[in-house]
Amino acid sequence: MFSSSENERYVSGAMRTLDFDYFLPPELIAQMPATKRDQSRLLVLNRTSEEIFHGAFPDLLENLFPGDVLVLNDSRVIPARLRGMSESGGKFEALLLTENHTNDWWAMLRPGKRRQVGTKINILAADGTHSGISAIVKEINREGHRRVHFAGTPNIFLELERFGEIPLPPYVERNELLQSDRERYQTVYASRACGPGSIAAPTAGLHFTNELLEKIKRRGVEICYVTLHVGLGTFAPVKAEALNEHVMHEEYFEITSATAKAINEAKEKKRRVIGVGTTSLRVLESVAAENSGWLIATKNKTKIFIHPPYRFQIVDALLTNFHLPRSTLLMLASAFASPGETRGREIILSAYQTAIEKRYRFFSYGDAMLIV
Repeated sequence: MFSSSENERYVSGAMRTLDFDYFLPPELIAQMPATKRDQSRLLVLNRTSEEIFHGAFPDLLENLFPGDVLVLNDSRVIPARLRGMSESGGKFEALLLTENHTNDWWAMLRPGKRRQVGTKINILAADGTHSGISAIVKEINREGHRRVHFAGTPNIFLELERFGEIPLPPYVERNELLQSDRERYQTVYASRACGPGSIAAPTAGLHFTNELLEKIKRRGVEICYVTLHVGLGTFAPVKAEALNEHVMHEEYFEITSATAKAINEAKEKKRRVIGVGTTSLRVLESVAAENSGWLIATKNKTKIFIHPPYRFQIVDALLTNFHLPRSTLLMLASAFASPGETRGREIILSAYQTAIEKRYRFFSYGDAMLIV
């Protein structure tokens, strides 16, 4: 397993979580995706000159060059949110987090305090009737997550398409989900091949259309895929006051021999590797950290926590969205803005202020940022 303690390349420091705070007007939190995927806006930040350029997402093409390698995370978002009712009639929501075995999952329950060990919950169908599936709380961990065992189905994972909901983040404040969310909170290249999947979208990839990907290929850019199943490690809030006290949750990832070979060859020939999203970057840097800067085919879990001052070994440019205050994603972007230094925080927060002034849309369904 790859852990935050692996990083001798971190320079020890006492950066605070509070250092990564900023004020965002609530109306800039995107509640709906752009009308079409690639109609979002694109802010380009040159991390050397600190110049900022504004455009539309298809302008990404003008920032890609023949020989570049574009790395996408092909994990698929699963309908991981279930609704149910306890034997006493209390309603609840469950977000499935991690599959231990078939019908055995760790989950976040809301409200959680009433869901003690032994509580039985009837899972509801889309029309609010009992689905015939039930769950029993078997264990509670230190974080308050519940281990639940499902009955009434050979495999609850296979029932999620019928009874589950796409787990939009809580800052998307709508009375109900739209049918289109199942499509739009999913990349066009998401794969079902690599295990259960993600409980949140790798959002930097949401802007791509198949047509744009074809144009990128025709430009002479090589497209490669990694898989990281997005879990709590990506979006859990940082509660520690100092960054060096925060511990990430594990997330499963895969990198194939073909992808490792393509990226290693690109690095040998001084060609750029562009990570699409913080999740793709975390896969590449996790593997490189364990293999003297090289990539090999790997299936493992990572809890790597990238924050200033971090020195990157693989990724030369990063495409990402605009992230929540005090989040590990914002900290990663800050590290990338000035590798090996702490001033990337100021660079990113200044760029965010510009984005706010220009009325960019923030978070999962929002606009994109390219750091070169």
